[in-house]
Amino acid sequence: MFREAESADFASVMRLYGQLHPNDPIVPEERAVATYDQILRTPGMHLFVLEDAGDVVASTYLNLVPNLSRGAAPYGVVENVIVDSARRGTGLGKAIMAGTLQAAWDAGCYKVMLLTGSKRESTHAYYRTCGFDSGEKTGFVAHPPS
Repeated sequence: MFREAESADFASVMRLYGQLHPNDPIVPEERAVATYDQILRTPGMHLFVLEDAGDVVASTYLNLVPNLSRGAAPYGVVENVIVDSARRGTGLGKAIMAGTLQAAWDAGCYKVMLLTGSKRESTHAYYRTCGFDSGEKTGFVAHPPS
């Protein structure tokens, strides 16, 4: 079942995020809970989960961005796409991406963007099968100076 994440999903979402970026520093639980709650209650931010037999097995994060071009149609940015490592290759990734994209289209988005740090062709092929085109735009990422 595809749905918006709820407060009770915190532990499951954090478990998935641990698989997504296993080398990330541990965020103190109080800060993680506060950030999670902020995401859940901020308009335009949508944390989605895919539930199977009562277990959260996948998650995506869709940000809807207001826009003054394209007839004032918003655009979406998808981040933190994760399927439980034990369940990959079973179609769950395509299912959660289909729900995420439908939520963006239902919100009137004229496009949805996604960046991946993966260099694996299989990951790129997965995103293409979900409807993303890697040749339309060029992505750049900046980080604060260290």
